[in-house]
Amino acid sequence: MKLVLSAGSLYTLPLEKVFEIARDTGFDGMEVIIGYDFQYQDNGALIRDLQTILPICSLHAPFLELDGWGNKIDQLHRTTRLALDTGIPLINFHPPAWMALEFKFWRWFNRVRNFQKEVGQDQILITIENMPCSGAFKLNPYLLGATGAMISFMQERNLYMTFDTAHMGSSKANFLQDFHRFYDSGRMRNIHFSDYGYGREHLLPGHGVLPLTRFLNHLGETGYNEALTLELSPHEFPKEEELIRESMSEIFDYLCQETRF
Repeated sequence: MKLVLSAGSLYTLPLEKVFEIARDTGFDGMEVIIGYDFQYQDNGALIRDLQTILPICSLHAPFLELDGWGNKIDQLHRTTRLALDTGIPLINFHPPAWMALEFKFWRWFNRVRNFQKEVGQDQILITIENMPCSGAFKLNPYLLGATGAMISFMQERNLYMTFDTAHMGSSKANFLQDFHRFYDSGRMRNIHFSDYGYGREHLLPGHGVLPLTRFLNHLGETGYNEALTLELSPHEFPKEEELIRESMSEIFDYLCQETRF
């Protein structure tokens, strides 16, 4: 199992610094979220420079409006081209949000019959992420909020999955049954790992209410051999680089202890 760090975990720092911290900590690779750093430069050159520090295992398609990247459909295709150009094997994206009235994206999303062929060109693994519930009524504002509906859609449209523990935990604190339903579908290719509690996502393990150590034990029992991607909020870390490195080392040691027997 690869231990990967999402660059979003420290997005307040320059990307190069985040990669250096991950490399020095011992992570096997990185997931890069396409954000504001990718608006006004040669993105292929940026990715290749980062790859000299640490391998990039996946790209996360934009979930913000970025100059020059177009709408959500354009963003996904452009992320695919960037992955093809730089040899990155996997892309993750969010489903359409009905609450945000993403109707054009929704219509396109439902027209695709084979995501691996039509989007990934049979060269890049295309994965969709389960999304969180929010608000006082714990509504999921995204399409495919129900586990069964998401599994059926992925199987019918040849779409793989990035499973997010915090997102699933936002609706079901004991989410292990849903995890196994997703895992048994054979579609899981990446896991975003973090805690959830008290209305907050992407907390450090132990800062929320999720059974994360038990989850890692279950993961080991399944023989999962894809990426486990640590995706935390930068607010979980101190501001000083030395203290960030110490915290990251402690988390990494915990992950190694629970996943590398």
